[in-house]
Amino acid sequence: MDGNKVFSNLIWRFSERIGAKLISVVVNLILARILAPELYGTVAIVLVFTEILQVFVESGFGTALIQKKDADDLDFSSVFFFNLAMSVLLYVLLFAFAPLISRLYGRPELLKIIRVVGLILIIAGVRNVQQAYVSRNMLFKRFFFSTLGGTVVSAVVGIFMAVKGFGVWAYVTQYLLNNLVGTLILWFTVKWRPVARFSLERLKGLFSYGWKLLVSSLLNIVSDKLRPLIIGYRFSPADLSFYNEGLLFPNLIVDNVNSSIDSVLLPALSQQQDSAEQVKTMTRRAIQISSYIMWPLMIGLFVCAEPLVSLLLGQDWLPCVPFVRIFSLYYALFPIHTANLNAIKAMGRSDIFLRLEIVKRVLDLVFVVSTVFIGVRAMAYGLLIQGVLCLFINSYPNSKLCGYAFSQQLRDIIPAFLLAAAMGLLVWLISLAGFGSLVTLILQVLTGAVFYIAASVILKLDTFNYLLGIVKKMLHRA
Repeated sequence: MDGNKVFSNLIWRFSERIGAKLISVVVNLILARILAPELYGTVAIVLVFTEILQVFVESGFGTALIQKKDADDLDFSSVFFFNLAMSVLLYVLLFAFAPLISRLYGRPELLKIIRVVGLILIIAGVRNVQQAYVSRNMLFKRFFFSTLGGTVVSAVVGIFMAVKGFGVWAYVTQYLLNNLVGTLILWFTVKWRPVARFSLERLKGLFSYGWKLLVSSLLNIVSDKLRPLIIGYRFSPADLSFYNEGLLFPNLIVDNVNSSIDSVLLPALSQQQDSAEQVKTMTRRAIQISSYIMWPLMIGLFVCAEPLVSLLLGQDWLPCVPFVRIFSLYYALFPIHTANLNAIKAMGRSDIFLRLEIVKRVLDLVFVVSTVFIGVRAMAYGLLIQGVLCLFINSYPNSKLCGYAFSQQLRDIIPAFLLAAAMGLLVWLISLAGFGSLVTLILQVLTGAVFYIAASVILKLDTFNYLLGIVKKMLHRA
């Protein structure tokens, strides 16, 4: 596949994610100043359950459609009708068990919230195959318009409702409307429509690949949501809010970069699945680029966490600063995980993917059990240590599958890491000058950016020159 085409689709996907995330964060910041931390904790509990159930809606079929070489309308339609039926079934079950969940947490207000937020399952059932079609055909410009449209409309409505005193329902409405409007725009801008045909045989064929990803995704999300579930049950809603808000800033950056790489890299690698050398080349470039972009952002966020939280969220949210710093280091590793796992999936080895997930989830459970009685911050540190260990676990199979060993990956990561660490030290020294939060933050951001780019030019970093060359080509064509 043409590298420029892959990169241009990556730019569209990244633009879509960063635009949507920026707007969402602005809305989140506004709502955080209007709504109490306890209200955020209440909704966070509900979202844990719906996000776990969404894994069953997807059932691994979306990735299977992208990976299958000759997927046609019958494949897509069969998956569409199955997903839709599954989403309705799961919503009915969630609706029925809502009273039990609300009693378990001792919060009667959860009952109505669960039943309303649960509608996201049906929306996901409609959206999933459309997203697979867009990804498979590298039409990421469609994602840009659908996601931005949903984000803007829901932002306006959510802020209006918060100002008018709707409380937690402002957050709930904003969340649902974001997904609903984005799905409708995607539906009307993508040409594909399901045909009135269904093949159980095709579904079985896709499921033979997808079920391993389903189990892997289920293990992954249950593991990810286990900590919020335990924190919400064992500690206070405010503790859960500070934990989740600590995820906000690093997630703003990493989710955009990581989801962009994930959605573009998988179909690109799948088209090269018969050539181990091509898979290695593309995986290596993805790790180099993502590390070069990610490390300065995450280390910079680590250093600037306190003035950033103070300015944007207010003094009441300062307890989330330690979590911002912990999760900045944890999320910095995500694109490396993603590139390795996509190489495994693209080469059709969902069996290896599943085995890796089982090993990682057992490891994660050990850290949860060993830290839950210490405190919320200890649970966050446990997650960070687990993330570091997973670097070795996720990279190990690729030493044989495509000849890209962890030692080679480490050599590709180190230049960006060392440069970002030097930048972080310089930025930290500015915080010692005693300026106010706003002045300190501005000086830190400007100094860090100038230093990192200037050092990249002086040291003639290969990744910087590669990115610069691609951008010049795109601008020349434009």
